[in-house]
Amino acid sequence: MMKRWASIIALAALAGCGVETATTAATSGAIKAKEAEEAKKTQDQMRERIDQSAQQAQQRAREAGKD
Repeated sequence: MMKRWASIIALAALAGCGVETATTAATSGAIKAKEAEEAKKTQDQMRERIDQSAQQAQQRAREAGKD
C-alpha cells in the first residue's frame, strides 16, 4: 500500500513538472511573439523616418538646383 502511494505521489509530482514546463514554454513563446511584434513596429517606424529623410533631401536638392 505504501509503495502504491509513493508511486501516485511521484506521478503527481512529475505531472506537475510537465504542466509547469508547458506553462513556462507558453509564456516564453508569448513574450518572444510580443518582442517580435515590437521589433517589427520599430523597424516600420525607422523605415518611415528614413523615407521621410530621403524625401526631404531630394526636396532640398531640387530647391538648391533652382538657385
